[in-house]
Amino acid sequence: MDSGNLAWSVAATALVLLMTPGVAFFYGGLVKAKSVVSMMMLSFGAMGLVAVLWILYGSNMTVIGEGESQFLAGNPFSDFGLANADSDTLVISAYGATFAIITVALISGAIADRAKFGSWMIFAGVFATVVYFPVAAWVWGGGWIYNLGANLGLDVAVIDYAGGTAVHINAGAAALALALVLGKRVGFQKGINKPHNVPLVLLGAALLWFGWFGFNAGAEGTFSLLGTEDSSVGLIVVNTLGATAAAILGWIIIEKIKDGKATSIGAASGAVAGLVAITPACAALAPGWALLLGLVTGAVCALAIELKWKLGYDDALDVVGVHLVGGLIGTLYLGFFATGTGLFTGGDASQLLVQVIAAVGVLVYSFVVAYVLGLIIEKTIGFRVKNEDEIAGVDTVVHGEEGYALVD
Repeated sequence: MDSGNLAWSVAATALVLLMTPGVAFFYGGLVKAKSVVSMMMLSFGAMGLVAVLWILYGSNMTVIGEGESQFLAGNPFSDFGLANADSDTLVISAYGATFAIITVALISGAIADRAKFGSWMIFAGVFATVVYFPVAAWVWGGGWIYNLGANLGLDVAVIDYAGGTAVHINAGAAALALALVLGKRVGFQKGINKPHNVPLVLLGAALLWFGWFGFNAGAEGTFSLLGTEDSSVGLIVVNTLGATAAAILGWIIIEKIKDGKATSIGAASGAVAGLVAITPACAALAPGWALLLGLVTGAVCALAIELKWKLGYDDALDVVGVHLVGGLIGTLYLGFFATGTGLFTGGDASQLLVQVIAAVGVLVYSFVVAYVLGLIIEKTIGFRVKNEDEIAGVDTVVHGEEGYALVD
C-alpha cells in the first residue's frame, strides 16, 4: 500500500485500540465505586489476551482459504505467529486485532459487579477462538455470510462494513447468555445502582466516538482505497458523525417523554447506540437515511434497555439493549434503505433477506456457544463471586485495589 494508505491504516489501528479503554471508562463510570477497578480490568484483560491469541493464530482463522468450508474458519496454523507475513499483511492484521479485542470487551458490561477475573479471562480466550475468529471469517474472510447472496442466487451480498453482525450482534448475544448464566445481582431491581462517576461515563463515550472514525473509516486505508474513485471515506465519516448525533437526540427525547428529564448518561448511551447502528451501514446509506437510522436507534434503544426489568435478566450495563438491539437495527435497516439495493431505495426484498439470515445466524451461534461456555465455567471453577464479596465490593476481593483511595 502507498504511504497515504499506510499512514491512515496505522492511525486507524491506534484509534480503534483506544476504543477499548474508552469502553473501560464508559463501563467503569456506570458501576458502583467498589467495582470500578474490576469493571475496567475486564476490558484491559481482554486487550492483553485477545491480542496475543490474534497474533498467534486468530488472524489466520479469519481468512478462509480455497477449498476450506465456508461454515468453519481458516487454518489457525497456516502462518502461526505471523512469522512469514509481509509488512502490509501485518498492518492489516493489527487493524483486525483491534476489532477482536473490543468485541470481547463489550460483553463484560452484562456481568458487572459479580464476575471472577480469572473465569472471565478463560471465557474471553475461548470465546475469541471459537466464536469471534470464525464469525469474522464468515462475514469478511470468505465464509458463508460473505457468500450468502451468491449462494442463494441473488444479485446482492450481505452488507456489514465494520461489524454490525461480527461485533455488535455477536457481543450482544453473548452478553445476554452470560447475564443468564451468572444470574441477577444481589438486590436486583430498578434503580439498583446509580452510576458512581458520570464524568467517567462521558469521557468513555467521547473516546468511543473519537475512535469510531477509525473503526468505520479505517478499512478505506487498510484496503488501499484512500484517494481512489472507489473510496467511500467521505460518506463514512459524515454518516458516523450524523447517525451518532441523531441517536443522542432520539434517546434524550424518549427520556424526556418517559421520565421527565434528559440525562447526560442518556446522551452518552444514545451516542453509543448510534455508533453501533451505523457501523454496518456507514458506507451504504445516503446521509439523510443515516440521520433517520440514528434517530430511530436512539429512541428504540432507550426503550429496549427497559426490557431487562420486564423479562428478568440482569444485563448490568445494557449491552443487550444497546449493542444487540442497535446492531440488529443497523443491520436490518440496510434491507430497506441501502443505496441501490434496499427495498425502498431501488432494490427488492433480496437485501433484507440476506441481512436477516446473517443477523439471526450470528445471534444464535454466539448465544448458544457463549451460554454453554459460561455454564461450563460456572459449574466447574465458578464464574460468579460469592454474594458477600459482591456486597463488599469486588475490587478489593478480586484485585486487592480500590478505585478511590481517600487519604487524610
